Amino acid sequence: MNQYKKIAECLGSAHHLVIFSGAGMSTSSGLPDFRSSQGLWSRYNPMALASIDAMENNREAFLDFYRYRINALKNASPNLGHCILSKWEEENLLQGIITQNVDGFHQEAGCRNVVELHGTLRKARCSRCKNEFPSELLLTEELCPDCKGILRPGVVLFGEMLPDTPMKRAHELSLKSDVFMVLGSSLNVSPANFFPLEAHEAGAKLIILNREPTQYDSMASFVVRENLVDALERIQQIMHREGGH
Repeated sequence: MNQYKKIAECLGSAHHLVIFSGAGMSTSSGLPDFRSSQGLWSRYNPMALASIDAMENNREAFLDFYRYRINALKNASPNLGHCILSKWEEENLLQGIITQNVDGFHQEAGCRNVVELHGTLRKARCSRCKNEFPSELLLTEELCPDCKGILRPGVVLFGEMLPDTPMKRAHELSLKSDVFMVLGSSLNVSPANFFPLEAHEAGAKLIILNREPTQYDSMASFVVRENLVDALERIQQIMHREGGH
Protein backbone atom coordinates (compact mmCIF):
# COMPACT_ATOMS: atom_id res chain seq x y z
CA MET A 1 0.00 0.00 0.00
CA ASN A 2 1.53 3.34 -1.01
CA GLN A 3 1.92 6.22 1.41
CA TYR A 4 -0.81 8.38 -0.13
CA LYS A 5 -3.34 5.58 0.22
CA LYS A 6 -2.35 5.12 3.88
CA ILE A 7 -2.71 8.85 4.52
CA ALA A 8 -6.12 8.88 2.82
CA GLU A 9 -7.26 6.00 5.03
CA CYS A 10 -5.92 7.76 8.13
CA LEU A 11 -7.81 10.94 7.26
CA GLY A 12 -10.96 9.05 6.35
CA SER A 13 -11.05 7.34 9.74
CA ALA A 14 -10.29 10.50 11.73
CA HIS A 15 -12.90 11.77 14.19
CA HIS A 16 -11.24 15.14 14.78
CA LEU A 17 -8.86 16.17 12.00
CA VAL A 18 -7.01 19.44 12.55
CA ILE A 19 -4.82 21.16 9.95
CA PHE A 20 -1.80 23.32 10.84
CA SER A 21 -0.77 25.42 7.84
CA GLY A 22 2.30 27.53 7.15
CA ALA A 23 3.62 29.70 4.34
CA GLY A 24 4.22 26.69 2.07
CA MET A 25 0.43 26.35 1.84
CA SER A 26 0.28 29.53 -0.24
CA THR A 27 3.37 29.35 -2.45
CA SER A 28 1.28 27.81 -5.25
CA SER A 29 -0.92 30.91 -5.01
CA GLY A 30 2.09 33.00 -5.98
CA LEU A 31 3.08 34.19 -2.51
CA PRO A 32 6.66 33.53 -1.33
CA ASP A 33 7.30 31.63 1.88
CA PHE A 34 9.68 32.94 4.52
CA ARG A 35 12.41 30.48 5.41
CA SER A 36 13.17 28.45 2.29
CA SER A 37 16.17 29.27 0.10
CA GLN A 38 13.86 31.41 -2.07
CA GLY A 39 11.79 32.82 0.80
CA LEU A 40 11.28 36.42 1.88
CA TRP A 41 13.86 36.24 4.64
CA SER A 42 16.55 35.23 2.13
CA ARG A 43 16.08 38.68 0.57
CA TYR A 44 14.99 40.84 3.50
CA ASN A 45 16.03 41.25 7.12
CA PRO A 46 12.86 40.51 9.13
CA MET A 47 13.98 42.52 12.15
CA ALA A 48 14.57 45.55 9.93
CA LEU A 49 11.15 45.35 8.26
CA ALA A 50 8.65 43.26 10.26
CA SER A 51 9.25 44.27 13.85
CA ILE A 52 7.95 46.74 16.41
CA ASP A 53 11.26 48.57 16.16
CA ALA A 54 10.90 48.89 12.38
CA MET A 55 7.35 50.22 12.69
CA GLU A 56 8.47 52.90 15.13
CA ASN A 57 11.97 53.76 13.91
CA ASN A 58 12.21 52.67 10.26
CA ARG A 59 8.71 53.68 9.23
CA GLU A 60 9.29 54.24 5.51
CA ALA A 61 10.91 50.84 4.91
CA PHE A 62 8.30 49.20 7.15
CA LEU A 63 5.43 50.66 5.14
CA ASP A 64 7.09 49.86 1.80
CA PHE A 65 7.48 46.22 2.84
CA TYR A 66 3.88 45.79 3.98
CA ARG A 67 2.47 47.73 1.04
CA TYR A 68 4.38 45.35 -1.23
CA ARG A 69 2.84 42.38 0.59
CA ILE A 70 -0.70 43.83 0.54
CA ASN A 71 -0.43 44.47 -3.20
CA ALA A 72 0.93 40.96 -3.77
CA LEU A 73 -2.10 39.60 -1.92
CA LYS A 74 -4.45 41.52 -4.22
CA ASN A 75 -2.91 39.74 -7.23
CA ALA A 76 -3.10 36.24 -5.74
CA SER A 77 -5.92 33.85 -4.88
CA PRO A 78 -6.53 30.55 -3.06
CA ASN A 79 -5.04 27.50 -4.74
CA LEU A 80 -6.44 24.00 -5.18
CA GLY A 81 -5.04 22.99 -1.79
CA HIS A 82 -7.13 25.63 -0.02
CA CYS A 83 -10.19 24.47 -1.96
CA ILE A 84 -9.62 20.82 -1.00
CA LEU A 85 -9.50 21.78 2.68
CA SER A 86 -12.72 23.75 2.26
CA LYS A 87 -14.35 20.66 0.76
CA TRP A 88 -13.15 18.56 3.70
CA GLU A 89 -14.66 21.04 6.13
CA GLU A 90 -17.93 21.09 4.19
CA GLU A 91 -18.06 17.28 4.41
CA ASN A 92 -17.36 17.44 8.17
CA LEU A 93 -14.06 15.63 7.72
CA LEU A 94 -12.02 18.64 8.87
CA GLN A 95 -12.78 20.15 12.27
CA GLY A 96 -10.49 23.16 12.26
CA ILE A 97 -7.46 24.93 10.79
CA ILE A 98 -4.67 26.55 12.79
CA THR A 99 -2.67 28.78 10.47
CA GLN A 100 0.50 30.81 10.71
CA ASN A 101 -0.51 32.52 7.47
CA VAL A 102 -1.85 36.05 7.26
CA ASP A 103 -3.22 35.92 3.69
CA GLY A 104 -6.82 34.93 4.49
CA PHE A 105 -6.90 32.34 1.69
CA HIS A 106 -8.45 29.63 3.86
CA GLN A 107 -11.48 31.84 4.50
CA GLU A 108 -11.61 33.04 0.90
CA ALA A 109 -11.75 29.39 -0.20
CA GLY A 110 -14.74 28.85 2.09
CA CYS A 111 -13.31 27.55 5.37
CA ARG A 112 -15.04 28.87 8.47
CA ASN A 113 -13.23 27.41 11.50
CA VAL A 114 -9.84 29.07 11.01
CA VAL A 115 -7.54 30.22 13.81
CA GLU A 116 -5.11 32.91 12.60
CA LEU A 117 -2.20 32.82 15.03
CA HIS A 118 -0.30 35.70 13.44
CA GLY A 119 -3.20 37.97 12.50
CA THR A 120 -4.21 38.99 8.99
CA LEU A 121 -2.95 41.17 6.16
CA ARG A 122 -6.57 41.72 5.17
CA LYS A 123 -6.95 44.35 7.89
CA ALA A 124 -5.13 47.40 9.17
CA ARG A 125 -5.68 48.79 12.63
CA CYS A 126 -4.95 51.92 14.58
CA SER A 127 -2.17 51.68 17.15
CA ARG A 128 -4.04 54.14 19.37
CA CYS A 129 -7.82 53.55 19.20
CA LYS A 130 -7.52 49.93 17.91
CA ASN A 131 -10.22 50.46 15.26
CA GLU A 132 -9.87 48.16 12.25
CA PHE A 133 -10.00 49.02 8.55
CA PRO A 134 -9.50 47.21 5.23
CA SER A 135 -5.76 46.87 4.66
CA GLU A 136 -6.04 48.82 1.39
CA LEU A 137 -6.22 51.98 3.53
CA LEU A 138 -2.60 51.40 4.49
CA LEU A 139 -1.60 51.68 0.82
CA THR A 140 -2.37 55.40 0.80
CA GLU A 141 -2.64 56.50 4.43
CA GLU A 142 -0.37 56.42 7.46
CA LEU A 143 -2.78 57.79 10.06
CA CYS A 144 -6.09 56.56 11.42
CA PRO A 145 -9.06 58.44 9.89
CA ASP A 146 -10.82 58.36 13.27
CA CYS A 147 -8.19 59.52 15.76
CA LYS A 148 -5.06 60.25 13.68
CA GLY A 149 -3.14 57.50 15.47
CA ILE A 150 -0.54 55.49 13.56
CA LEU A 151 -1.94 52.82 11.24
CA ARG A 152 -0.35 49.39 11.18
CA PRO A 153 -1.03 46.05 9.48
CA GLY A 154 -3.21 43.62 11.42
CA VAL A 155 -0.42 41.09 11.83
CA VAL A 156 1.78 40.04 14.73
CA LEU A 157 5.19 41.68 14.40
CA PHE A 158 8.51 40.42 15.69
CA GLY A 159 8.75 41.52 19.29
CA GLU A 160 5.01 41.08 19.96
CA MET A 161 3.25 38.33 21.88
CA LEU A 162 0.70 36.20 20.05
CA PRO A 163 -2.88 37.20 21.02
CA ASP A 164 -4.47 35.14 23.79
CA THR A 165 -7.73 34.27 22.01
CA PRO A 166 -6.29 32.46 18.96
CA MET A 167 -3.67 30.78 21.15
CA LYS A 168 -6.41 29.40 23.40
CA ARG A 169 -8.48 28.20 20.44
CA ALA A 170 -5.43 26.54 18.86
CA HIS A 171 -4.64 24.82 22.15
CA GLU A 172 -8.20 23.46 22.37
CA LEU A 173 -8.17 22.21 18.77
CA SER A 174 -4.80 20.53 19.25
CA LEU A 175 -5.89 18.63 22.35
CA LYS A 176 -9.12 17.46 20.69
CA SER A 177 -7.44 16.24 17.50
CA ASP A 178 -6.90 12.57 16.76
CA VAL A 179 -5.14 13.37 13.47
CA PHE A 180 -3.02 16.52 13.23
CA MET A 181 -1.80 17.38 9.73
CA VAL A 182 0.97 19.94 9.13
CA LEU A 183 0.89 21.59 5.70
CA GLY A 184 3.77 23.74 4.47
CA SER A 185 5.39 24.77 7.74
CA SER A 186 9.05 24.59 8.72
CA LEU A 187 7.87 24.28 12.35
CA ASN A 188 10.69 26.60 13.39
CA VAL A 189 8.61 29.47 14.77
CA SER A 190 7.85 29.44 18.48
CA PRO A 191 5.37 29.30 20.16
CA ALA A 192 3.22 28.25 17.18
CA ASN A 193 5.33 25.14 16.59
CA PHE A 194 4.29 23.81 20.00
CA PHE A 195 0.82 22.81 18.76
CA PRO A 196 1.88 19.78 16.65
CA LEU A 197 3.92 18.52 19.60
CA GLU A 198 1.01 19.12 21.96
CA ALA A 199 -1.36 17.19 19.69
CA HIS A 200 1.11 14.31 19.30
CA GLU A 201 1.70 14.04 23.04
CA ALA A 202 -2.09 13.97 23.58
CA GLY A 203 -2.31 10.93 21.29
CA ALA A 204 -2.97 12.36 17.83
CA LYS A 205 -1.37 10.88 14.74
CA LEU A 206 0.96 13.44 13.16
CA ILE A 207 1.16 13.88 9.36
CA ILE A 208 3.68 16.33 7.90
CA LEU A 209 3.61 17.58 4.30
CA ASN A 210 6.50 19.99 3.82
CA ARG A 211 9.19 20.43 1.17
CA GLU A 212 12.02 20.48 3.71
CA PRO A 213 12.68 18.40 6.85
CA THR A 214 11.23 19.55 10.18
CA GLN A 215 12.26 18.86 13.76
CA TYR A 216 9.11 16.76 14.27
CA ASP A 217 9.53 14.39 11.31
CA SER A 218 10.67 11.53 13.55
CA MET A 219 7.41 11.76 15.53
CA ALA A 220 5.17 11.71 12.47
CA SER A 221 3.25 8.69 11.22
CA PHE A 222 3.68 10.02 7.67
CA VAL A 223 6.08 12.54 6.13
CA VAL A 224 5.70 13.79 2.54
CA ARG A 225 8.28 16.12 0.97
CA GLU A 226 6.64 16.78 -2.38
CA ASN A 227 4.66 19.65 -3.87
CA LEU A 228 1.96 20.36 -1.31
CA VAL A 229 -0.93 20.96 -3.71
CA ASP A 230 -0.04 17.90 -5.79
CA ALA A 231 0.09 15.77 -2.64
CA LEU A 232 -3.29 17.02 -1.39
CA GLU A 233 -4.82 16.43 -4.82
CA ARG A 234 -3.56 12.83 -4.86
CA ILE A 235 -4.93 12.22 -1.36
CA GLN A 236 -8.27 13.78 -2.31
CA GLN A 237 -8.53 11.63 -5.44
CA ILE A 238 -7.96 8.45 -3.42
CA MET A 239 -10.50 9.50 -0.80
CA HIS A 240 -13.05 10.38 -3.47
CA ARG A 241 -12.50 7.10 -5.29
CA GLU A 242 -12.62 4.87 -2.23
CA GLY A 243 -14.72 6.72 0.29
CA GLY A 244 -17.12 8.88 -1.65
CA HIS A 245 -15.67 12.16 -0.34
